[in-house]
Amino acid sequence: QVQVEESGGGLVQAGDSLRLSCATSSRPFSGYAMGWFRQTPGGAREFVAAISWSAGNIDVADSVKGRFTVSRDIDKDTMYLQMNSLKPEDSAVYYCAVQSLSYGLSYIEGYDVWGRGTRVTVAS
Repeated sequence: QVQVEESGGGLVQAGDSLRLSCATSSRPFSGYAMGWFRQTPGGAREFVAAISWSAGNIDVADSVKGRFTVSRDIDKDTMYLQMNSLKPEDSAVYYCAVQSLSYGLSYIEGYDVWGRGTRVTVAS
């Protein structure tokens, strides 16, 4: 069973940057894509960004486009989310997920392995 683990969350000030990492136990990673999602208390889990592993195709939510960048290191089987110009509304628990087969990068139901999440808090 593939597992993923997020790291890099924390408390920052508005305008600061953070980089989240997601490491997979699958070496080498054989899934189709990995993605980032976030969820606030009482809110639905929403798509943030994702990358297809082999081709490096990227999809990014409009709400973070221009501020967040998703990337992957194939040699380390790790995905990253570079978050710049953070806003208080970016505060959430961020989850990493694996899409084993191709369903569309932003299609949340297509992701079948989830991490436990890492909390990001942006103070105003």
